[in-house]
Amino acid sequence: MEKNLTWWKNALVYQIYPLSFKDSNDDGIGDIQGIISKLEYLKDYGVDVIWLSPVYQSPMDDNGYDISNYKEVNPLFGTSEDLELLIQNVHRLGMKIIMDLVVNHTSDMHPWFLDAKSNKNSKYRDYYIWKDKPEPMIHSIFSGPAWTYDNTTNQYYFHLFSKRQPDLNWQNPKLREEIYEMINWWLDKGIDGFRMDVIELIGKDIDSGKLGDGPHLEKYLHEMNERCFKGRDIMNVGEMGGISVKRAQELTSNPNLGLHMTFQFSHLGIDEIEGKGKWALKDYEPIKLKEILSNNNNIFKNGGWNALFLSNHDQPRQISRFGDEKNRIRSGQMLFTMLYLQRGTPYVYMGEEIGMTGIKFNHIEQYKDIETINYYHEAIKKGIPEKEVMQSIYKKGRDNSRTPFQWNDKKYAGFSNHKPWLEVNPNYHEVNLENDLKNPNGMYHYTKKLFQIRKKLSVFVDGDFEVLFKECKNTFIYLRKNTKTQVLVITNMTNSTITKDLSRFKKFKMILGNDQLKLNEQTILNPYHASVFVKEEENDN
Repeated sequence: MEKNLTWWKNALVYQIYPLSFKDSNDDGIGDIQGIISKLEYLKDYGVDVIWLSPVYQSPMDDNGYDISNYKEVNPLFGTSEDLELLIQNVHRLGMKIIMDLVVNHTSDMHPWFLDAKSNKNSKYRDYYIWKDKPEPMIHSIFSGPAWTYDNTTNQYYFHLFSKRQPDLNWQNPKLREEIYEMINWWLDKGIDGFRMDVIELIGKDIDSGKLGDGPHLEKYLHEMNERCFKGRDIMNVGEMGGISVKRAQELTSNPNLGLHMTFQFSHLGIDEIEGKGKWALKDYEPIKLKEILSNNNNIFKNGGWNALFLSNHDQPRQISRFGDEKNRIRSGQMLFTMLYLQRGTPYVYMGEEIGMTGIKFNHIEQYKDIETINYYHEAIKKGIPEKEVMQSIYKKGRDNSRTPFQWNDKKYAGFSNHKPWLEVNPNYHEVNLENDLKNPNGMYHYTKKLFQIRKKLSVFVDGDFEVLFKECKNTFIYLRKNTKTQVLVITNMTNSTITKDLSRFKKFKMILGNDQLKLNEQTILNPYHASVFVKEEENDN
């Protein structure tokens, strides 16, 4: 039997943020054994691939994205044996596991950096980027300058993120060899691929100021593919926040680069005032999301592949951002239906399947995220009123989506018996898995069925994509069509009632919906309506 090398097109990927998923040893921190204890739950939901956010050795300045040893497990999460057991159990259940590949930067506590900053003649000096003068002046994504002065050697080192995350110098071939050796080490252990953190930045050329999608990107991706990925049955998704959709399509169309799909961020700035950064807010307009996602579908019809997501550990929870907390379940069902039947691989962030929402802590002291805390202090210093600063944090702060998973309504939401590292969302008495499982019309059962439908019908992988009522500001209605099947996806993205003429689809049969619906000249779509209709071509007389 021929191996299906594009299995990832029809996979459901589930992101686990280990700190917050499940605590097995009651220290308030999620861990690997906690994940192992919930694998049956994930399998039953329909998960094919688990994306595990970093569990590597780290001082945790940026919650594990500052790695001090690529081959060791952080004791916070368990041991290397625990991780091997996790990989085995995932495979035993017929699922796959991908890990974060964080190779744009390391921790400042990585042995390479400690040696590099000890003296200018260190053999690791050129593994990082050093200058006598910080030119050009570049701002860190986490606030402040991207150059930090090192007293020992009287030079500045470059870091696009926290000053405790020095950027690696990918122009050094020895550094690249070390990275490739590490990648192969993990793949040989049974990892099924990677989510490649800010991977577009490895090709940067600082002197020319070209950071994202820099001049060396394709060369390094090609080399990495040749040395690590070629001939292996794996999946890689590249986080590429700064590139255009067209560029994402080009990169994922090239089989020599080892990138199967990308996270590109075309739709994530629609509630921001353009050019003013992520914290400057404006109202979200559903039509803008519809236009961007429709455009993405059109671009990817010529090849390449997309990753479908609205939230993750860096983005606010989707219901709080694009839905409606007052209509939590219906708007959550609408968002899943609207997004995950489009062209691309679905990524569900833990807790979205039960409709978890964002957090609004009263005090900055309750937040743990370095980006949020840095922004708060910088904004207050600039004289922005605290109330306004907190409003931005409620909307866009990364801790919004990092609160512990809400398993039940017991203390600490069943995540732990100990006070968690980050406070649980107070709505856990109502919003939790145990409650949702009891509700036949809840998020869990609806979305589980949605993914069953998606996997059963090939039209979602190979079908055309056509938007209906393009100009309509409130609806996102589209048709997926191949030679065998037509699927009509109907969503009302707002809390208004809308009437549409859907009479030409009278012969279609409803297979999923959060309301019963008759397709006629006056089809009434209730607030946050979602439904899926199908017409099998061979049955049509």
